[in-house]
Amino acid sequence: MSTRVAKRMGFALCLGGTLVLSACQTVQTTEAGTVGVDRKQFVMISAKEVEQGSAKAYSDIIAKAQSEGKLNVDAAQYRRVKGIADRMIPQTSAFRKDATAWRWEVNVLQSDQLNAWCMAGGKIAFYSGLINKLKLTDDEIAAVMGHEIAHALREHSRERMSQQMATNLGVSVIAAGFGLGRVGTDLAGMAADVAINLPYGRSHETESDRIGVELAARSGYDPRAAISLWNKMANQGGGGTPELLSTHPSPENRMKDLADYSARVMPLYQAARK
Repeated sequence: MSTRVAKRMGFALCLGGTLVLSACQTVQTTEAGTVGVDRKQFVMISAKEVEQGSAKAYSDIIAKAQSEGKLNVDAAQYRRVKGIADRMIPQTSAFRKDATAWRWEVNVLQSDQLNAWCMAGGKIAFYSGLINKLKLTDDEIAAVMGHEIAHALREHSRERMSQQMATNLGVSVIAAGFGLGRVGTDLAGMAADVAINLPYGRSHETESDRIGVELAARSGYDPRAAISLWNKMANQGGGGTPELLSTHPSPENRMKDLADYSARVMPLYQAARK
């Protein structure tokens, strides 16, 4: 490599690092709640941009499911899931006041996959296979829903997208230094990938487990159902690791943590049941 090229690469790398650092900010996305989730997060993309990208991605997914006759096929099942969501959504104010004003949407997609997700801004999807194959109780559906809503409350998608953008920005700046152009970003595509396809980190999953049991408890659903739910998931055989377990903490540590935090929020559950 020539000295001139090396200097250009070094300059591009330094410039890329400077731009990434200057674009980042530290945010506190939620209140700690009874479970005490208070990790600060570094982001370099606005919440509004992520919500707009998620809304576009969700709209496309729902439209496709509708066109294929796979949207809310079982009316009773849809009402059941929607009813649980309607009880849980008001409780999100315990973690962030603005969440109750989100444009929440809830749909059930006809699919054998054992999966569910909630995109930024409150865009929820349950897959019928998750409910049917595992014969989920209402408390267990609430456990899944609380966990997925927690990802949205904590803006884990925004955090993951920011990490991707930081990488892309660094590559883009280097490419520009060599006359190769910039790397583009499709927010809707990224939002869908992060929410549905790409794994969250273990810290994200642990935070969502803990917030999820508190949301369930505050909504009058037994938080201990999270333990029976994940046992069902872990014991599901034949099709490989279920999507919801792909990157979660080890089963032993997870069961211990869920038991601990479910016990912490039992007073909230008991109060909600009165």
